[in-house]
Amino acid sequence: MTTEAIPAPMPGDAHWMALALAEAQLAAEAGEVPVGAVLVKDGQLIATGRNTPVAQHDPSAHAEINALRAGAAALGNYRLDGCELFVTLEPCAMCSGAMLHSRLARVVYGATDPKTGAAGSVLDLFAEPRLNHRTLVQGGVLAQECAAVLQAFFQQRRSAARAQAEPLRDDALRTPQERFDALAGYAFAPHHVQDLPSQQGWRMHYVDEGGKGDACCLCLHGPGEWGYFFRHLVGLPGLRTLVPDLIGFGKSDKPKREAPHRLEWHRDVLLEWLDRMPSGAMVLAHSAAATDLAALLQAAAPGRFAAMLLVPDGGEQIEGAWRAPFPDRGYEAALRALGPIATSSGPAPAQARTFVRQVRNAMGYSNT
Repeated sequence: MTTEAIPAPMPGDAHWMALALAEAQLAAEAGEVPVGAVLVKDGQLIATGRNTPVAQHDPSAHAEINALRAGAAALGNYRLDGCELFVTLEPCAMCSGAMLHSRLARVVYGATDPKTGAAGSVLDLFAEPRLNHRTLVQGGVLAQECAAVLQAFFQQRRSAARAQAEPLRDDALRTPQERFDALAGYAFAPHHVQDLPSQQGWRMHYVDEGGKGDACCLCLHGPGEWGYFFRHLVGLPGLRTLVPDLIGFGKSDKPKREAPHRLEWHRDVLLEWLDRMPSGAMVLAHSAAATDLAALLQAAAPGRFAAMLLVPDGGEQIEGAWRAPFPDRGYEAALRALGPIATSSGPAPAQARTFVRQVRNAMGYSNT
């Protein structure tokens, strides 16, 4: 009696798209727009490609074109009958045309491209009845993952552009971003403001996370702390969090001298910044170390805050996070003026969820 070997199942679309995502990551690391592609035939990987127009000084060097070229060379034929192409972004008109000319059997893409997509977003070349070849198209495979790679890349570019557009004063320091990269749970989109009248040109960093319809909460840290104190509050459902880093702390600029660092000055900067934030009442949430500053802010703008709430300390040991903004003594003028490195940790996750309910109750929101 003989038994026939059962063939192994062929990898699915998600498997091939994951390989295309790996190519996209390599493109990002090389400074190219992160798009990757793989060419497959009969369940076998034939070729890979990623964006290289910058490196090759070639506007046609898109991931799909590079994969098609490599695949044609590997198969010894410019016709790629029976092949499938997996690409992380909806192909443009140039790449779609090349795919049709190569006689691909199928194209699978991840994220849509509302600006140049030629597989249905802007136009659909694959559905053009007058063309003499039909290629099946499927979109949306690992769409969120593919979109996230692109969003992270362009966010980093925007941040770099803002940094160049927001020069550092000669009498200040700016903590390198790599000092914060290893900190868990605080990879939120950065925002900056530098042109407020009271700022004197020093840049303030802040986080703004949550929906427009959510209860709004201003999260205020005290001397020796920074926005990381509120890391477990940011991003929780039902809550919009505004988390500034006081100038001299966190990811904000560090004036080299102690003189500017008075609580009244920080209050004035915050009030001017709040005038640019969403109108309407919000909850003022503060750490214990920020009690005096919160009281100054509340007294100066009593109608701005529906309530003032003390955020509990969860007791977690995160000394490294408090040291991160201060690579050396030159960065520590605010600490010398207002107080030492903090020991408080911020709320634990369970405390944070309870605190969200308190904020929503204070704002008159339903917690269902």
